[in-house]
Amino acid sequence: MYYYLIVALQVFCIYHAYKNHKPYYWYFIILFIPMLGSLIYLITQVYNKNDADKIQSELTSVINPTKKIKDLDKKIEFSDTYTNRIELADAYAANNDMPKAIINYKETLKDTAQNSLYAHQQLILCYFQLKDYRGVIEHSELIIDKSEFKNSKQQFCYGLALKELGQLEKAEKQLKQIDRPYSNYSERLELAKFYLENNRISKGKELLNEISTESQHMTKPNRRIYRTTIVEVERLLKSL
Repeated sequence: MYYYLIVALQVFCIYHAYKNHKPYYWYFIILFIPMLGSLIYLITQVYNKNDADKIQSELTSVINPTKKIKDLDKKIEFSDTYTNRIELADAYAANNDMPKAIINYKETLKDTAQNSLYAHQQLILCYFQLKDYRGVIEHSELIIDKSEFKNSKQQFCYGLALKELGQLEKAEKQLKQIDRPYSNYSERLELAKFYLENNRISKGKELLNEISTESQHMTKPNRRIYRTTIVEVERLLKSL
């Protein structure tokens, strides 16, 4: 079976090379280095070049994240556009350099012709990472009426920021909106903790029991994903 797969792969590569008028040396590579030659041909000649460039760019970003930032800095010097500035801000955020990400996201807000929603969404996440809860609240309240804000990670961060600054009623209002059955397990755990921390034991216990019951019906992949949350839920229930 393995032999026939290699032959089939070679036939395909040779046909593709012939149809697309590839240089003759590809025939020798495919024929005389059977599996490896065919794989090299597929990767370099068959895959869409744009896809290959994208993969290469992503690999470079993982291996050397500062290279992408330097490249984007050069693009900004040449052309300081909204798109280039957003890409640079995203690169800083991906590299966990939140202060510089914030500077660049804020820079995009100066371009009033652009939709500022994405920049505000990202600023909320950046400020939350820095535990700058006033910053989280400031940018949350600028997009609080947007449909994209409802039940989002940004709304969750907003609720937690309000809690940290002692605005408990407002915090509960936001956090309750992410309390949906069979979803948002980590966020609902935080809501349960919020209840417990504010001496609303029965509410907290009720929510913990709901999550615990739901976890028993999870698929195996979901149980792996939410394992830490489930363990914490069970630990809290035992302590009550």
